[in-house]
Amino acid sequence: MPPRSKVDQLPEALRDELKQRLIANGFSNYNELAEWLTDRGYEIGKSAVGVYGQKLERRLRAIKASTDAARMISEAAPDDADDRSNAIISLVQTQIFEGLLAMQDAEDESNPAKRVEILGKAAKNIATLTRASVARHKWANEIRKQLEAALAAMKKEGFDEGTLAEVQGRIRIYLPDNKR
Repeated sequence: MPPRSKVDQLPEALRDELKQRLIANGFSNYNELAEWLTDRGYEIGKSAVGVYGQKLERRLRAIKASTDAARMISEAAPDDADDRSNAIISLVQTQIFEGLLAMQDAEDESNPAKRVEILGKAAKNIATLTRASVARHKWANEIRKQLEAALAAMKKEGFDEGTLAEVQGRIRIYLPDNKR
């Protein structure tokens, strides 16, 4: 197994500052960043900083793409959205995606059995997330159906439209997906 990169061996605080500088510089000016690290006592070349910057940029793009996709799905189907659940699912999906990227970036990709094992675990976790999302969606739809049935029964009993609208408005704020 090859040694860790020099950037990965930096103290966490310095590596975090490097990340911030890479982002602030738009993932450029690697010469300046290498000089900055040298001034702090770490001899790391511009190429190593560049490789690290490219990996970081790719990961940030993946996170942004995952977040944007979750937002677009949520906006496209607002009746079925549960922002908290979607946010959690999006975060987990991002983590799984980052793991897959890290696996691709790993310098030792010679063990296909290990890769298949990791992909299998990721697929199992995705299936679990999907089942949870579907169950939550079914539950929210059942609650909405019960509300509609109750309002229909109240209408049959002679409640006026104004009262029904008020009751409906008050009840809906307590429903899952309280955007109804």
